Amino acid sequence: MTPRTPPGSRPTEHASINKQTPHAPVRWRRLLVAVGVPLVVAVGALTYGLSTNSTHQSNPAVEKDPTNIEGVISYAGLSRNHVQTAVIYPQRPGVGGDHAPIWTNCGAYDRPILETLAVHSLEHGAVWISYQPGLPTDDIARLAQLATNQSHVLVSPFPGQSSRIEATAWGKQLSVTDPTDPRLTAFINAFQQGPQTPEPGETCSGGING
Repeated sequence: MTPRTPPGSRPTEHASINKQTPHAPVRWRRLLVAVGVPLVVAVGALTYGLSTNSTHQSNPAVEKDPTNIEGVISYAGLSRNHVQTAVIYPQRPGVGGDHAPIWTNCGAYDRPILETLAVHSLEHGAVWISYQPGLPTDDIARLAQLATNQSHVLVSPFPGQSSRIEATAWGKQLSVTDPTDPRLTAFINAFQQGPQTPEPGETCSGGING
């Protein structure tokens, strides 16, 4: 005679299913972790990349200068049209852009010179050392000496510039306060007829004085 199983002691089909169901959420959670974590990382990386690219392109005209001269700011994408009208430059003085058809002869001036003509000189590879009017006489004399025996150096006062002294080449600019700052000479050596010059070999004479 087959022994009878006491009531309630035999596992039913439903009981077997119930024992398995708690494992199903665990497997789904593992699957979600396996797929979801890499997806979140990938989306985060893409978002960061887009954000970084957007930040870089928000001011595309400004570039890092490759020289070792501290404080030099570089600008790219400058137009080079010859115009007969006045030009308002974003920088003071202008570092490039549309300019007059004739250029300013290089040398030291004790009066302001026309900005659009000086920018044409920059196109020829000139370095323009400009200063605020009212600088002490000795400081002006030191700056004027920077143009001595140089073919492509301009020195002049420039009303309205924010820095005491600005060194400017095509697409390059450096602000200093001291006329004996060695960065001025380094700037001239690096950018007078330097690699940034749009028209290398062009003269800085034969134009007009101012």
